[in-house]
Amino acid sequence: MTVPALDGLYCVIMAGGAGTRFWPASTEDKPKQLLTLVGDRSLLQLAVDRARACVPAERVLVVTSRRLDDAVRAQLPELPACNIIAEPERRDTAAAVALATLAVQGRLGRQVCILTADHLIGPTALFVDAVTRAAAACQGTDAIVTFGVVPTHPATGYGYLEVERIDGDDARAVKRFVEKPNLETASGYVDSGRFLWNSGMFVFDVAAMTAALKTHLPTHLTTLTDVVAGAKGGVIDPAALAVAFTTLPRISIDKGVMEKHHDVRCVPARFSWSDVGSFPSLAEHLPTDGAGNATRATLRSLDAHNNVVWCEDADEEVAIVGLSDVVVVRAGKRTLVVPRSRAEDVKKLFEG
Repeated sequence: MTVPALDGLYCVIMAGGAGTRFWPASTEDKPKQLLTLVGDRSLLQLAVDRARACVPAERVLVVTSRRLDDAVRAQLPELPACNIIAEPERRDTAAAVALATLAVQGRLGRQVCILTADHLIGPTALFVDAVTRAAAACQGTDAIVTFGVVPTHPATGYGYLEVERIDGDDARAVKRFVEKPNLETASGYVDSGRFLWNSGMFVFDVAAMTAALKTHLPTHLTTLTDVVAGAKGGVIDPAALAVAFTTLPRISIDKGVMEKHHDVRCVPARFSWSDVGSFPSLAEHLPTDGAGNATRATLRSLDAHNNVVWCEDADEEVAIVGLSDVVVVRAGKRTLVVPRSRAEDVKKLFEG
């Protein structure tokens, strides 16, 4: 059932990313958001489930890449075909947000909630509560309201938002955006009680974002306005969109708009949140045996401790003997074995 306070809101899920840190499970044609890392739903499907707890399916849009278009549609048969928008090439998040905002404007939507496709979030009730508070805080204003996650530890893999305080549920001004810090700096942030993790999700009135784009990224606004205005039945002409994208500078929405905008606020989110950046970070979401082995597989182990074992086929059997703090991954005909401490280095195999 849709929350009454969210009438006029569209949820837009950005699902065009392609990562390598989850190889061999992830590939260019099946990146992280399309993987079923836990349970029986992909990360993208879980994101759509959360969005549909806020708004009906006809008000859930997914912005993906042309390469992933067919795969995304196959995973989301519950969404109208015109609600999946394929970018012809990657131009970072500012292009995706601008395109989605104009698409919602064309459908007479009043507000947009930008969501990620590849995070683990729960419980859903707390997520809906945060979206409701953010939508109320920006309604009829120029504000862009982000979700800041209350930190549970000094993470070095997340960006941070500085605010006056992290207690309470009201929206408060964001003083600054901070890039991923080192451990000492992150510890200081957490101890100060003034910093939240930047979830990468936010809510705004359509009028507020179009005004912000006009000020900070006018090329994005004018170029994409013409393309979206020509949409028929909500379907944007892919050829026209391809031509338009070649003219857009590559820039993130944070750098292009939010760090320059005069009214950015933050709602502290009480839901649990993880960007699940690697297989070791996935461990906390998997069943764990008495030896600390986190698994999605049938595991046989002897003198093995604190390992992460993940198989694309959850019924696959894996045996490990005498190993500790190792990641073992099986997907199709591909296998990865790496120390947990070096799991982030997997992406180096594919660089250059």
